[in-house]
Amino acid sequence: MASDLSAPPILSTPAEHTFVEDPTSSTAIAQAKRPHRTDNELYEVYEIVRTADAIRQNGWRRIALQFPDAMLADAPWVVGALSSELDKPMARPVEKNEKSEGAAEDYTNGKQEEEQEHTKRLYILADTSYSSCCVDEIAAEHADADGVVHYGRACLSPTSRLPVLHIFTRQKLDYDAVAAAFEKEFPEKTEKVILMADVMFQEHVIPIRERLEEKGYTNVVATEIVRDPTGTIPNRKLIISPESQHDSKIHEYHLFHISTPPTSLLLTLSSRLASLRIYSTPSSPYMSTSETPDPSATPGMLRRRYALVIRLATASIIGILVNTLSVKNYMSTISTLKSQIAAAGKKSYTVVVGKLNAAKLANFAEIDGWVVVGCWESGLVEQEGLWKPVVTPFELGLALQGEESRIWTGEWWGGIENIKDTPADDAGAVSSPTEEDNETEQATEDVEGGVDDEESEPPEFDIRTGKLVSHSRPMRVAIRSAPRNNSEANGTTPGSNQGAASSAVVKRAAGDVALVNGVASPGAEFLRSQRTWQGLGTDHGAEDDEESTVVEEGRSGIARGYVVGVDEGRT
Repeated sequence: MASDLSAPPILSTPAEHTFVEDPTSSTAIAQAKRPHRTDNELYEVYEIVRTADAIRQNGWRRIALQFPDAMLADAPWVVGALSSELDKPMARPVEKNEKSEGAAEDYTNGKQEEEQEHTKRLYILADTSYSSCCVDEIAAEHADADGVVHYGRACLSPTSRLPVLHIFTRQKLDYDAVAAAFEKEFPEKTEKVILMADVMFQEHVIPIRERLEEKGYTNVVATEIVRDPTGTIPNRKLIISPESQHDSKIHEYHLFHISTPPTSLLLTLSSRLASLRIYSTPSSPYMSTSETPDPSATPGMLRRRYALVIRLATASIIGILVNTLSVKNYMSTISTLKSQIAAAGKKSYTVVVGKLNAAKLANFAEIDGWVVVGCWESGLVEQEGLWKPVVTPFELGLALQGEESRIWTGEWWGGIENIKDTPADDAGAVSSPTEEDNETEQATEDVEGGVDDEESEPPEFDIRTGKLVSHSRPMRVAIRSAPRNNSEANGTTPGSNQGAASSAVVKRAAGDVALVNGVASPGAEFLRSQRTWQGLGTDHGAEDDEESTVVEEGRSGIARGYVVGVDEGRT
């Protein structure tokens, strides 16, 4: 077989294809397929005049322009057009017949401001650190930006450091086609419907509602944008006129959504509204291509999310996956999640990996499940290809509850807002013992044949497999198995005649967790018991200690001719 080969097998990507074939699929329209657009159209779509006025009013000198993938091809044109608009003077020269001193002073101030405008710097943010819907404050701070201009659709999550100007871009929409689709979905003129659109089509909501009212619809309620992700409809407020009669509860209304909504919005509204209908807008060079989700499949998606909650309920080590560094209050949310996980007797580790993928998460084999800290849109992570479950903070709260109190009404939320400071399962909380509790515990231990706390707890079973889970709360086991005082640690008892030093051998009890600097660490226990390779050194026992050897100088040089030592030749 080997003699038949005319050349060695290719075990890596050829050099000529390194930068040609991109393994990551792009949702943006290829440059060759993008239709020709005039400068006037681009000027209106990207709202160049309004952007320049906002930059002047805020006094920004260094501006970061953040583009999604679909709009990145237009970034150089936007920079050029915005620079030209910023170079224009703010104040115009007064006419000759104007003799007022105030007019002359205004002209002088305008000339000074015109000279200052030339110092403005524009920076393009291309590869965002996390989701494109969030403002990338980290990349903007690398450019020392005073503010960020965010283009395209956005989750509108509050930022923590930099001010932001959202330019949703102005998109065209066929009102007749939308009205025809609406009539097909809701033939009854008295149907209660909430009219909503993606932020890129929000300006068309009011005209479409007026057109539907002309056709005889009486219970169509429009929406407007507000920066409130915690609202009944995230980032939206109902526009109800005083003369209209809309006294019904919101769960009695249907939702007609213009453009493809994110999956997280479908799951959020599935339990808050009667039904959801989607009008898919035609493909546009300013939008990413994506399939239109089926609202009728939302219950099945929720059932799959609940299955992940059940999997995480028996997890012993939970990873806190930081998927944002810009959303306001994300640090306090991490602290709250740590407290909830610790109160449930589980161990948590905080991990920051940037953009998520299956390969990154698979490196952490110790983690039994993940909870995402991010915006309300990016908090929903698709499970395809992932080894361990990835849930939202809301789903984590359900997983930490007991089986008797864990009741899911169908409500769902993907953001970090409204996270409770304490876990929902008060019975699972680990409180600091008081003196009275210590006396009671000591009295219980003195009774011969008594039952300790570990044996009195009900057993936990994995609902999916039916198997007994003995390590779902490793931190409680660590607390119970820890020595109560120094005398017990030395193998002596109070009142004994033995000295402080003892050579008694104490057998490690089953379920004990490895200690790192005196603190229980399930991650270290996984390293000690399940890792086949534990690195160059370990701190998990004296039996593993080895004498260190002298560090010797190794080979040096380039790969085609290493040099050993100083006087040795190439080998």
